[in-house]
Amino acid sequence: MTLPTEPIGSIPRPPALLAIAASEPAEGASALAEAQEQAVRDTVHRLQELGSPVVTDGEQAKPSFATYPLAGLAGLVPDGVVIPFADGHQRQLPRLTAGPFRYQVHAEHYLRAAQRHASVPVKQAVIAPSALSLLYPAEGIDGYPREAFLADLANQTEADIRGCLEAGAHVVQLDFTEGRLSLKLDPSGGVLDDFVAFNNSVLERFTDAERARIGVHTCPGGDQDSTHSLDVDYAALLPQLFRLKAGNFYLQLASEADPDKVLTVAAEHLPADARVFVGVINPVDPRVETAEEVRDRVLTAARHLPADRLGTCDDCGFAPFADDTSTSRETAFAKIRARLEGTELASAELGI
Repeated sequence: MTLPTEPIGSIPRPPALLAIAASEPAEGASALAEAQEQAVRDTVHRLQELGSPVVTDGEQAKPSFATYPLAGLAGLVPDGVVIPFADGHQRQLPRLTAGPFRYQVHAEHYLRAAQRHASVPVKQAVIAPSALSLLYPAEGIDGYPREAFLADLANQTEADIRGCLEAGAHVVQLDFTEGRLSLKLDPSGGVLDDFVAFNNSVLERFTDAERARIGVHTCPGGDQDSTHSLDVDYAALLPQLFRLKAGNFYLQLASEADPDKVLTVAAEHLPADARVFVGVINPVDPRVETAEEVRDRVLTAARHLPADRLGTCDDCGFAPFADDTSTSRETAFAKIRARLEGTELASAELGI
């Protein structure tokens, strides 16, 4: 037995996949689908070869962790909310111009593709509804009030999660990177309160047994080796984060300047029936961690949190946006190997 350890999600796409995606539609949809299938197969097999007890598809077929439900949705224009990163680059969400809002792709599609190649449990990441709520413009949409949009969005998110659970996902992980960012945009915490309440309005539709298989991931963003909200005090986020009705929490921690401070707050607010997976690998740092570094990060966490409620993960995905090539595929797998080996070392020291 060792401490549970799980990947967060995205892994850099192979160059061949990126080349075909960039040349579409010249290459054609069938060529892209075949390249995506090959990338998923390779990702799952390599994770299993490393000894990962839980695998993902590496988000090989997603355009991004946030926008996968939107491909082909009518009524979108590209001038939505701008997300600024510390190095000066930006990402921009689309803006909704008409309703009703419906997912065009559900995460179950990606899960089943990974399950075809996996001999171990598969987890599935989905986008939190709070992130997609940012698609609705402040000026409103004629004939489609915000309340109707949020009702549609909640129903679509529930279906996204439920489909994955019913398809046998080991766990469904809600990506909630906008939580920390919201405190940068609104230090009063009002936007964060709204995000938590909206996400809970979806999570409350699930039973306790189902929520035990649902987790929430938070990080300060990770794109092109930069972040969007690492300068926001984690202590302002965690008490609200742990109000979310989920059984697992995945906390970015390896890139924190003062992990003991974060862990102290986490220990104080972690729900009694939840497990916390602490980030022990920093995808934004190009250096590959050693197994011993990972071990020491786990042991630090174990000084604050009971070992039977502790797990390990990466801080965030390695390429949440498909075009992010700042981290190589080989580096990502080397970092994952360090997480797996370091978690084993820590488990031995903890007597698990």
